[in-house]
Amino acid sequence: MAGDQVTLLDLWASPFGMRVRIALAEKAVKYEYSEQDLWNKGALLLQMNPVHKRIPVLVHDGKPICESLIIVQYIDEVWKDKAPLLPSDPYERAQSRFWADFVDKKLYELGKKIYTTKGEDQEAAKKDFIDSLKLLEGELGNKPCFGGETLGYVDVALLPFYCWFYAYETIGNFNIEADCPKLIAYCKRCLEKESVSKSLEDPQKVYDFVVMLRKKFNWA
Repeated sequence: MAGDQVTLLDLWASPFGMRVRIALAEKAVKYEYSEQDLWNKGALLLQMNPVHKRIPVLVHDGKPICESLIIVQYIDEVWKDKAPLLPSDPYERAQSRFWADFVDKKLYELGKKIYTTKGEDQEAAKKDFIDSLKLLEGELGNKPCFGGETLGYVDVALLPFYCWFYAYETIGNFNIEADCPKLIAYCKRCLEKESVSKSLEDPQKVYDFVVMLRKKFNWA
């Protein structure tokens, strides 16, 4: 909408922030990007998200919206004239929310366990991670995207983790494509879209960021 003031408070490596970036790109919404220091949180972030004090936060005409999936839903509702992300059918919309929630609850936590644990705990996290991806592969089926022919809500929720896969694989010493070739092919296909490729970060940079985290918090 013309005249909107839109600012995204974010951290470059955050898969949650990348979700918002993809959604804004799909809707062709112009916005100001504001990189945040999570170890020295600024006044604006604390003011806009006093409850959780974390990114991403979308500030639209001075009003903050927090939590990535809620932000993506908000973007879809406000800028509804272009590239709908959630289906119009109530059942299909509920299914989309279910699988996006699954990504939230499984991939992030299991991915984090892979780079913060060792031995049996890490092996268990790797197995659960692959099992979760296989469930997503089953849901994807033969569709080009989870949203069908076009990018949808589940795609926006899932795709940012693709640029974290290299870090998980390198630290955990395993290969995701060997177990989930259809899912990796899907990710590569979606990367052909500019809204995705320009919103995701370089996997090597993400890996270096994770290595820094492991040293900082003595996870290595």
